[in-house]
Amino acid sequence: MADGEEPEQPEALDMSWPDSNRKRITYVLVAPIVFPLWLTLPDTRTPRGKKFFPLTFLGSICWIAAYSYLMVWWANLVGDTASIPPEVMGLTFLAAGTSIPDLITSVIVARKGFGDMAVSSSVGSNIFDVTVGLPVPWLLYGIIYGKPVEVNSHGMVCSIAILFMMLLFVILSIACFNWRMNKGLGFTMFLLYFVFVAVSLMFEYKYPYECPV
Repeated sequence: MADGEEPEQPEALDMSWPDSNRKRITYVLVAPIVFPLWLTLPDTRTPRGKKFFPLTFLGSICWIAAYSYLMVWWANLVGDTASIPPEVMGLTFLAAGTSIPDLITSVIVARKGFGDMAVSSSVGSNIFDVTVGLPVPWLLYGIIYGKPVEVNSHGMVCSIAILFMMLLFVILSIACFNWRMNKGLGFTMFLLYFVFVAVSLMFEYKYPYECPV
């Protein structure tokens, strides 16, 4: 953005019926999510809703918790119906679904020329999930019920070890491409992800070897 240029003001949410078929399909698909938010949260992009931003912030957190609960519940039901273990559903479908917000934000800032912000957002969100998102519910559970949370997963130790190795491979891959995001690096990242998922699923299903720890 050039010096002295005014930033674009975000437009308020418009819930009127769209005029094109493509927008109508999108409207219907996102309506179950957008309508509750529109009815319960003040739109801070409007002059009237700006002063209610604390209410919108706290309400958004509550809605995220509710949608997350439903997402995990429904994913577990789908996994039971298709005879897919919960660990596999979490490693594949839930992991991909929860990463969509990171993808959207990274694409937006990358198009604006902030490549470092796009990368740091993706890395930082995962660190936040591991160091804050998981420990806080476990801490609350231990305080309320007075007992630890049991996590049962075959090959978890091996999966964590593979994850650290993948982190090393990611850093080496970025260095090999001269610290630039290009098509070759993107293909390499896709390959590393599929390798990680394949090896982790092999440990989960104990095929061909079982994780010794």
